[in-house]
Amino acid sequence: MDSFSIIVGRLLLGLYFLLPGIAKLVAPESQLALMEARGIVFADPFLLFAGISSVLGALALISGRYVKLAAYGLVVYTALVNVLIHPVWIIASEGQNFIKNVAIIGGLLILAGYAPLRWLSLSKWWKSDAALTRS
Repeated sequence: MDSFSIIVGRLLLGLYFLLPGIAKLVAPESQLALMEARGIVFADPFLLFAGISSVLGALALISGRYVKLAAYGLVVYTALVNVLIHPVWIIASEGQNFIKNVAIIGGLLILAGYAPLRWLSLSKWWKSDAALTRS
């Protein structure tokens, strides 16, 4: 396994979720309008949850902590976004976004397959997954 590729992949996937996650928190207007246009009820709390989840998941990927759990969580998040925001079976013009997200899900699943399982715990939370598997 090429650890450099895994690190760069984690960084890039993390950035993919981090920057939009921050945007959802600091400038939610356009995302709220899109969610409301798609008929999503309780758009405000869902958008807040999406922003926080994106940022936390991204930081976990980037920092190498709880990578498997973060990747699986982001898989669920991205699948929900695909179904609710990019329903290609209803809105044909969403095809590119839908397929892009399917590829992102694929990358997250590959990353999760290589990452060790680490349950959430306050014990040694500051150590990366790799540091814990070496000790």
